[in-house]
Amino acid sequence: MPLVSLTDQVFPTIDVERAILSSIDATLEVLPAGTPEVIRAEAAQADALLTTYAPIDAETLAALERCRIISRYGIGVDNIDLDAARARGVVVTNVPDYCVEEVADHTLALLLAAVRKVPLGDRLVHEGQWGIAGVRPVHRLRGRTLGLVGFGHIGVQVARRGAAFGLEVIAFDPYVPAERMEAEGVGRVETLEDLLPACHVVSIHVPLVPATRGLIGPDAVARMRADAILINTSRGPIVSTEAVVAALGAGRLGAACLDVFETEPPPAELLDGVPNLIATPHAGFYSEEAIAESQTRAAQAIVDVLSGREPRNRVV
Repeated sequence: MPLVSLTDQVFPTIDVERAILSSIDATLEVLPAGTPEVIRAEAAQADALLTTYAPIDAETLAALERCRIISRYGIGVDNIDLDAARARGVVVTNVPDYCVEEVADHTLALLLAAVRKVPLGDRLVHEGQWGIAGVRPVHRLRGRTLGLVGFGHIGVQVARRGAAFGLEVIAFDPYVPAERMEAEGVGRVETLEDLLPACHVVSIHVPLVPATRGLIGPDAVARMRADAILINTSRGPIVSTEAVVAALGAGRLGAACLDVFETEPPPAELLDGVPNLIATPHAGFYSEEAIAESQTRAAQAIVDVLSGREPRNRVV
């Protein structure tokens, strides 16, 4: 009977996983903590790992004597040492498109909230104020430029939604050919440096890899328009929260909408009193349907590999 270890249980139930894994008579064991020490001690004989955020480094992989697959519930695999997995012949899978619609919707929700100043208007009404004086100025969205940093599954969906609101959409992604962008009515920009000053809204949609860590730092923020809106629904370490907060405080950035942060939850004192900052609690991926899909496909990947089949979304 195969043994599957779940490193960090973050869902209300794991009935979906248990049902799918039962097709190969696998036992699903939930570890008491997702730390490297616990994983090394408790999952040494596991045939597979299910993981969300737990760090799986080279030393941990070396301790997993029987592991054939690490199945990541979400999209990013930056918590797994892919080189070490490859060297040990361990398959790594993810679920790269389970929440595409949700993140795209959340991105547009943040964009509209910032442009229409919804949080400010809500606060003013609750304080007993009325009228538009407190939210001025608000500018028309149609005809403005939305710049996408990254043009994968989510970037494409954001582009389509933005176009529906009358935005001109451009994108920077060195891995995507111009033809693919042109097919979506999106203009291709050759460099990030060219994109940033050209946009009224900049939205981040790239994975967290060494090349994108700190991609939007003080220099990048300084290149943006003083009235621009920056949106990050991707990964927190891609954007320097301190650089964004400093720019907002100095009036060098119009607004920021952050669903993810370098440290989660972010320090309250860092965000306290920052003007024009809309923050949500890393919720862009979430819907009940998306969670069910992630659980289903992550568990199915383990069934496939342990049954000798190629999994649907193999990273390594």
